[in-house]
Amino acid sequence: MTANGPWGEAAKALADQVTAGAAEWHEAVSATPRHLLVPHWWERIPNSPAEQWDLTAHPEDSPARIAATYSDQTLVTRVGPHHADHARSGATAAGSPTSSSTLPSLIVSMAHRLNAAPGHRVLDVGTGSGYALALFAHRLRDDHVTSVDVDPYLVEAARARLDSFGRKPRIEVVDATGDLPDPEYDRIMATVSVRPVPETWLRALRPGGRLVTTIAHTALLIVAGMGEGGIARGTVQPDPATFMEARRGADYPPRLNALFAEARESHGEHTQTSRGPLPDLWRDWPLRWLYELDTPGVETRAATLRDGRRVLWLLGRDGSWARAEEARAGAGGVIHQSGPRRLYDGLERVRRLWAERGRFPLHSMTVELGPESGGTLTSPDGTWTLPL
Repeated sequence: MTANGPWGEAAKALADQVTAGAAEWHEAVSATPRHLLVPHWWERIPNSPAEQWDLTAHPEDSPARIAATYSDQTLVTRVGPHHADHARSGATAAGSPTSSSTLPSLIVSMAHRLNAAPGHRVLDVGTGSGYALALFAHRLRDDHVTSVDVDPYLVEAARARLDSFGRKPRIEVVDATGDLPDPEYDRIMATVSVRPVPETWLRALRPGGRLVTTIAHTALLIVAGMGEGGIARGTVQPDPATFMEARRGADYPPRLNALFAEARESHGEHTQTSRGPLPDLWRDWPLRWLYELDTPGVETRAATLRDGRRVLWLLGRDGSWARAEEARAGAGGVIHQSGPRRLYDGLERVRRLWAERGRFPLHSMTVELGPESGGTLTSPDGTWTLPL
């Protein structure tokens, strides 16, 4: 397919915008018809009380579809088990996104960090709409690129849509946390987040190879190079990136609504007073991510009371919960905790450790990944190590 007409002009304009620091990807972005890969998508309903979405579906060559698909934005294509391709006009959906076409600037930035060049064999983890795969295939050749996704429909749709404009890379239905289609790759890039980094990725990455991925439930983007002895070493990148976690089923586990109902007002098993400021995990993202690294899988919720005070809830799948209420004027805050773990105590411990180390920027952390040992992130002074 030749990049001409309205979509060709829009694709070139997008390439001019997103490849300023990665000129090697300009031609691939200019030549890739993203509007064919994302015919339908979900848009978040503004001010909806929950995660609710409207279907968006425009004719193929309509100005609205061209404008949306060649803008630098993420287009959510699947909410829960509901793919936009299967929805009727006027449909709505509720739930969390489970697949999308990632904003092009992030794809290009990650691909640039991957430093893939013609001749490299590349594994693209998380086919999704097929957009990243299309860029790789254009620049590196179809037979040098393999993509995997756990969702059979996404693989089928991406294969057909790529074929419609002459791209025929290998795409397989694979749980990427398990065995991979081939034993060796020079480069691996994931547009799903993982924790830990699967040992199959590390075993498949050739010496001198490079891995780009994100850590689940954080926005930590890591780049690591494979060295001797099967150990990959690298760093956290300065710009954050958030991806959906690698899943094995049609949807993610349900949220902890029953536990939240208990935690909203119960006194719990342990109550204490706190005079320190309540952490704001929605503004202090680095603290939130450090807490996630230290205490994985804690669901966080927050609210503002009528008197303006904030409340923070921490919820664990083992039944542990904490509710921290901001202090009233002249009084201390109140912390309620229950279950086998004291979740708020853990958050305070992480906050104290980070403060003692000068609240270092997270991109100053180093990463080490090994198929036997898992992986670790280490603070710049080398005194604080967090397991992956």
